[in-house]
Amino acid sequence: MDIADLFDVLDALRSANVPCWVAGGWGVDVLVGRRTRAHRDVDLALDAATEAAAIEALAALDYRIETDQRPARAELAAPGRRWVDLHPVAFDALGVGRQADLQDGYFLYPQGAFTVGRIRGRTVPCLSVAQQLAFRRGYALRDVDHHDIALLRGLDGTSAAGPPRRDG
Repeated sequence: MDIADLFDVLDALRSANVPCWVAGGWGVDVLVGRRTRAHRDVDLALDAATEAAAIEALAALDYRIETDQRPARAELAAPGRRWVDLHPVAFDALGVGRQADLQDGYFLYPQGAFTVGRIRGRTVPCLSVAQQLAFRRGYALRDVDHHDIALLRGLDGTSAAGPPRRDG
């Protein structure tokens, strides 16, 4: 997935009034301010209340659900080897978010989990450095995860991976 595809997805979701935040590898690149590696897909945290609108908006770009693990996630694919991985987050009255996981628990998005970054002169909503680090715990790390963690640690000046990624 290239940056033009990323911007197309973000524009479609913005036009559909779907709040979303870039996560995963593209989220790291947005925080760093430049593309640092190739990306198969874009991971997006989105307000769970807007999930249907997101799927409809992405359908206009030829994305269709390929992997349905809702309520935890849905992966959409489009011709040209383009993928979007949607992560629906339910927010409480205080703005704290919870995303279902696949083991009857949830991923926590505390206050402060969301920020903005810039890439190619564009401001992009994304997950914070601390949240990105927290989500890179609890599984066997791949080479791309080590790459991303090194970049994230350089941004926040720590060597810790943040709070546990899963509650419940």
